[in-house]
Amino acid sequence: MRVGIISISHESNTFIRTPTNLERFQEVALLRGADVRAAMADDHHEVGGFLGGLDDAGLEAVPLLSTRATPSGAIPHETLEQLLAMTFEEFDRAGPLDGLLVAPHGAAVGEQHADMDGYWLGLIRQRIGPQTPMICTLDPHANISQRMIDACDVTITYRSNPHLDQRQRGLEAARLMDRTLRGEVKPTQACARPPVMISIERQNTQEEPCLAMYRLADEILGRTGVLSNSIGLGFQFADVAEMGTSFVVVTDNDTALAQQYADELAEYLVSHRHDFVAQFVKIDDAIDQALDTDGPVCLLDMGDNVGGGSPADSTWIAHRLHLRKVQDVFVSLYDPQAEQRAEAAGIGASLSMPVGGKYDDQHGPPLEATFTVKSLHNGEFTETEPRHGGQRCYEMGPTAILGTDSGMTVQLTSRRTVPVSLGQIKSCDLDPAAFKILVAKGVVAPVAAYREVCNRCIRVNTSGATSADMSRFTYHHRRRPLFPFEKIT
Repeated sequence: MRVGIISISHESNTFIRTPTNLERFQEVALLRGADVRAAMADDHHEVGGFLGGLDDAGLEAVPLLSTRATPSGAIPHETLEQLLAMTFEEFDRAGPLDGLLVAPHGAAVGEQHADMDGYWLGLIRQRIGPQTPMICTLDPHANISQRMIDACDVTITYRSNPHLDQRQRGLEAARLMDRTLRGEVKPTQACARPPVMISIERQNTQEEPCLAMYRLADEILGRTGVLSNSIGLGFQFADVAEMGTSFVVVTDNDTALAQQYADELAEYLVSHRHDFVAQFVKIDDAIDQALDTDGPVCLLDMGDNVGGGSPADSTWIAHRLHLRKVQDVFVSLYDPQAEQRAEAAGIGASLSMPVGGKYDDQHGPPLEATFTVKSLHNGEFTETEPRHGGQRCYEMGPTAILGTDSGMTVQLTSRRTVPVSLGQIKSCDLDPAAFKILVAKGVVAPVAAYREVCNRCIRVNTSGATSADMSRFTYHHRRRPLFPFEKIT
């Protein structure tokens, strides 16, 4: 039997003004047909798991399209139409399919279709008809809509944040597809959406309060008749009607049972909702804590969370570290203009110039200082371990390493780079363990890599397009009531 594979993945921050056009997808990955297998068969991404799982089951994998872009603003309708046109061209080339494995993100927002993933999944369902099984994997930061649930027979989210189990979830989806096609099971699913949005600051699945909630999900997973269950933690930076936390349970042909167990998970969250409210640490308090801690400490710049769509050039923490003359500090900033100046000046040159803080007025003013150009690099590196996002090959673009007299090392990149791999630092001939403080622009995603060298990770309450403080944003489309914005009973 032949099983198609489609992945159109983007996490859209509606508070970011820069649209995510086709070029942004081409920069990261836009693969069609056989190129999908060539590029992704060994990835830690779920598409790699799709391919490996179908091969193991003796099913023919038919890759159609796989594309993703670094999180940023909403997707123009023209870009969505271009991606869908490519997808349906590959459908026409592929011929008859017995099943379909799909991997949207779950938090994509189109400028015309706010529930973009629900929209394109619905189109795929129309194309393949009601009888062809379609199994979907989602990032747990999905805002899961009923439209997504209705389009698919099974929905599976990753069970870890940082996302380290993407390939495993792809393998799970492929195995369930095999069982479905063989007639061993008849998957049916139900979703519960309690009026709660878990703060992104509370979404580390390896820590409480998430640990206890996932233990309940694991216990339910072992009950008779349950094939799968998932938690959609939600994405607070997408102002859409579906924004919020959700639960999906898949059973063997028992919709009522699926709904019962999904409701049980939802009731747990409502009962424990106050545990999931963000806790905030100010910049100077975080620096003080870091200085009182032995060994390297990672300061997580939540307001400039690149994995949530922010510009990667926030200077709020860098300004305080520079003013306080903290030694042995590493900061990475996206600033192609400053990188070009450093490259033109050459290694050893001294430059007085502003770096970072150029995207908008939310992420701090440029850091003005005198820098010495320490080294220049092509910005390419490979990550061999499972890391958040499942990616192996990275391109930061031309990259410069600068140093200040105050003891700060500044990395200037030409591409926005999600800090999920220590290869970002090591590829520039730097030892991450040699720094006292490393600033990583994220909330949870960097932790899997940085905890290998850091004795502590501190989440810092910085302002910006990905501030963890939801009260800083004006929402027009979210549900009401929705905790913690409003009280619920």
